[in-house]
Amino acid sequence: MPATAISFSLEPGQKVTLKPVSWQGFEAILSQLGERRSSRIAYANGILELVAPLPEHERSKVLIADLVKTLLKAQKRRWEPLGSTMFKREGMAAGIEPDDCFYIENYKAVIGKERLDLTVDPPPDLALETDVTSKTELDAYEALRVPELWIYSRGKLKINVLRENQYVEGDRSLIFPDVAVVEIIPRFVQRAREVGVSQTLEEFEALIRGGDGSF
Repeated sequence: MPATAISFSLEPGQKVTLKPVSWQGFEAILSQLGERRSSRIAYANGILELVAPLPEHERSKVLIADLVKTLLKAQKRRWEPLGSTMFKREGMAAGIEPDDCFYIENYKAVIGKERLDLTVDPPPDLALETDVTSKTELDAYEALRVPELWIYSRGKLKINVLRENQYVEGDRSLIFPDVAVVEIIPRFVQRAREVGVSQTLEEFEALIRGGDGSF
């Protein structure tokens, strides 16, 4: 599909699906849209999706990312956050912009890098998505071999762990195996709606500092 076919803007909450789109067409559309845009892109199996997030989506994804950082800091672990970086690989015919992502085990591999090449660089260890994630997005994450994907939607957190190149949904995170994240993340997202983000983060930090390991 030629890049000239893309000449529209999306309102918050809107989604557009284009198919079939070749890898060359995907690259051309990325180039035309540029990096300074509000929409997010997912590409897999010749299908390209563009989504314009709602404001509530943005608040939730920022809060969940902050909760992840708080956990990592409490565990004295190093990490590199890469936000909504576009991850793509021609050999896998896939590309995705996560709501947020983290390099944790492989954080040293991306320090100081402005561009990533997934033919040589590892994918992020953890990706975050807020709201219902489409099959195209899941297929893209699987193709790019992202080890762990969290999906927060409708007040619940789903953890997808990559096993034999396919996601298996479970109730435990491999990154935080001793933390019941499927329980505490939704609880604190809801708490932020009641008291605001800053107080929620303070309460979360206090829980961790005074926690007995059961949180």
